[in-house]
Amino acid sequence: MLTKREQDTFDFIANYYAKQRKAPLLTEIAEGLGIQSKGVVHRYVSALQEKGYIVRNPKTRGIELADCPDIDDLPFLGRIAAGKPIEAIEDKKVVNFTHLLSGPNRYVLEVKGQSMIDEGIRHGDLVIIEHASTAHSNQIVVALIDEQDVTLKRIQFPRKGIVRLIPANKTMQAKEYSAKRVTIQGILIGQVRTYE
Repeated sequence: MLTKREQDTFDFIANYYAKQRKAPLLTEIAEGLGIQSKGVVHRYVSALQEKGYIVRNPKTRGIELADCPDIDDLPFLGRIAAGKPIEAIEDKKVVNFTHLLSGPNRYVLEVKGQSMIDEGIRHGDLVIIEHASTAHSNQIVVALIDEQDVTLKRIQFPRKGIVRLIPANKTMQAKEYSAKRVTIQGILIGQVRTYE
């Protein structure tokens, strides 16, 4: 379990990775979190390493994200109908979420807003993204617009040099951009929603 400051540090590192595709330096973490002392940041980073959230590697500016240690096996007990009821048959299997969702090139983002609601992606959901700089038409991607705004949208390439980003919300319109304005940062791989 992470302390609040350790979680803030991990979140900063993961978000920095998502945007910059490289690890932040200790000075960048300190600046991003508003911490004056590099020693304090070093303590948080060391705690993340001890708890298995990051790996120290001098070749990657000192930090690599590790597979999340808290995701584990859960029993898979069968199927449930969301329409016509089906016979309840217990199925003794195990689903390993680490193998299902994690990977060396993946990260998690929390969804803000309702632009993808018709795809079943709601405000507060966690989405698993795989780093990628290219995508096929109709994939859902993390797109960076004008090196400033990041959004989760379905992507299309209607004609040469044009990128269309399509929301999944009937109240919103697709927008087209010059391909030079849009950088693909990742592709949607999975989604997690919890109910409390």
